Amino acid sequence: MRSPDSPVLSIKGLIKDVGPLASLDGKMLRVVSGVSLAAEPGQVTALLGANGAGKTTTIECAQGLQRRSGGTVTLLGQDPDTAGASLRSRVGVMLQDGGLPPSARPIPLLKHIAGMYRNPWPVDELIGRLGIDTFSRTTVRRLSGGQRQRLALAAALVGNPEVLFLDEPSAGLDPQSRQLVFELISELRDAGMGIILTTHLMDDAQRLADYVYIIDAGRNVAEGTVAQLLMRNLSTDAAQEHVRTLLFEARPGLDFTGVLPAAVDVRETRAGSYAATGALTPEDLAALTAWWAAQGIMPGSMSLEARSLEDVFLDISGREIR
Repeated sequence: MRSPDSPVLSIKGLIKDVGPLASLDGKMLRVVSGVSLAAEPGQVTALLGANGAGKTTTIECAQGLQRRSGGTVTLLGQDPDTAGASLRSRVGVMLQDGGLPPSARPIPLLKHIAGMYRNPWPVDELIGRLGIDTFSRTTVRRLSGGQRQRLALAAALVGNPEVLFLDEPSAGLDPQSRQLVFELISELRDAGMGIILTTHLMDDAQRLADYVYIIDAGRNVAEGTVAQLLMRNLSTDAAQEHVRTLLFEARPGLDFTGVLPAAVDVRETRAGSYAATGALTPEDLAALTAWWAAQGIMPGSMSLEARSLEDVFLDISGREIR
């Protein structure tokens, strides 16, 4: 685990037990078992995991919303379990469900929240930046999912926090709103804010995150920058080239033995659809196209895709539905 000099969040050996549960004969269930991570100022730190991996519990312990059973948590230099309002005033939290009063209207709600802080973000600036004025007369319960997300982000930022927790920030956003939110997150990071992001959308994490932690079954299983994770489990030679997947359509049942290097994995994903994954070189592509020519094969379609963070995540966490 990295060890920044002054992290906005430091978690060491976090343990969280729940229960006792009747299904376990009255025993406690350990949902987080030794998670450790650190988040630095001026960076987006992403926490990824499948459903039930323990990421939400980890973040709620970090925020002080749940009390941990063991380990240490330091948020802006304080223990969130014992800290008071002074710490909470420095932290912004955007929950996935928003946690907003359903009968409230956006602008009065934001002004009310701003009034609780000593140095709030100018409300009118947030309203204009996130386009909240376009639905200001609608109550929270009648907002679309994307509108609710934008309002929840504004509510998390209106206190002018030093650290920001984002839970699925782009859920329900249309492409324009998603771009707007991403630009704002990038600006906040560049201004020095520490941002902790949890998401199921690997594209979001790959685009936004400076550092990524993957947890599974309540434990750390991988960490690193996106570039480092994309090179995970590759040979030294393969790591020197960016791994890519060549997708193409041709007649079913083709045998590519000896056409491409053994390190390139070629699979027929369905009848007539092929995927060749590895550190592909121009020479590999030339050999493949020469083989196609010799066999009289003209692919119906062809595309070249880079290895993604989603590929890494599935390699680590498995492809089974949980």
